[in-house]
Amino acid sequence: MTSPATPTALGRIGQIAIPVHDVPRAVAFYRDRLGLQLLFEAPPSMAFLECGGIRLMLTIPEGAHDHPSSILYFTVGDIDAAFDELRANDVDFIDAPHLISRMGSTELWMAFFRDPDGNVMGLMQERRVG
Repeated sequence: MTSPATPTALGRIGQIAIPVHDVPRAVAFYRDRLGLQLLFEAPPSMAFLECGGIRLMLTIPEGAHDHPSSILYFTVGDIDAAFDELRANDVDFIDAPHLISRMGSTELWMAFFRDPDGNVMGLMQERRVG
């Protein structure tokens, strides 16, 4: 059996979401106890830390993201093209690419999809603005 060719290569894992119930308490643990650098926060439900080149997102789970597992985020150079190509290959997307956060001269865009077992995965692109 051959798999369809996908011209949009998935990149390194860019971010891993960690479901938490109390973001300030989780930030204190990961930053103060584990020594990870706090990158930025999106109160009241998210905080982002640096972990060896991979960003950890501490987040209160909701909706499709409310589960006891982490979400893998794949970096892509063009999230709209990757979305179109993967959707054409019958990938089950939860949503279309959308803006998550403005971070100075960069915007964070994401789109989420499910694997055959229902696990949520994400595409992510950081776009320079201005």
